[in-house]
Amino acid sequence: MMNRLSQFCALCTILMILSGCSTVTDLITSNLPASHSGRPSIIVSLREQQAYLYRGGYRMASSRISSGREGYRTPIGHFQVIRKDEHHRSSLYGDYVDDSGQVLKANVDSRRDRQPPHSHFVGTSMPYFLEFSPGYGLHQGYLPGVPASHGCIRMPYWKARQFYNIAYIGTPVVVKP
Repeated sequence: MMNRLSQFCALCTILMILSGCSTVTDLITSNLPASHSGRPSIIVSLREQQAYLYRGGYRMASSRISSGREGYRTPIGHFQVIRKDEHHRSSLYGDYVDDSGQVLKANVDSRRDRQPPHSHFVGTSMPYFLEFSPGYGLHQGYLPGVPASHGCIRMPYWKARQFYNIAYIGTPVVVKP
C-alpha cells in the first residue's frame, strides 16, 4: 500500500512540475475541441507580444509571439490570410550548405551574404505559415521573449498548428501596435 501511495505522490509531483511548462500547456490547450462555430479572425498585439484567435466572436486561443525586431518591423494594419503553407521555408533567410547537408555558412540573408563555392541555399523552416501580407506571416518559430524576427510573427509549435488549422484563405488578420 505504501509503495502505491509513494508512486501516486511521485506522479502528482511530476504533473505539477509539467503543468507549469508552457509547452505542455500549449499542447493541451491547442488540442481542445472547438466549442464555437463561425468565421475565424486573428488579432495580434505587438505591444503585448500576443496573438488571439477568435471564432464567431469568441476567443478560442491566445499565444505568446515574437514579432519583428528593430529594422524589420512587423506591418501594422488590417489584412487577411492570402496563403497557407504547412511546410514553408524562407526564400531569404537560412543557411548555405554543401551537398552532404553540412552548414558552411549559417544564418544568412541570401540577398546580402556571399554564397561559398560548392554550396546551395536552404531556407529556414517556417512550419504552419499563414501569410497575411506579401513576405509576412504567422508561423512556428523561436520565441526569445522579445521582438526578434525579420518581420514575421513567430509562435510556439502547437499554437501555430492550431491557428493554421482553423484559419483559411481570407481570414481577417489585424495587427495592432
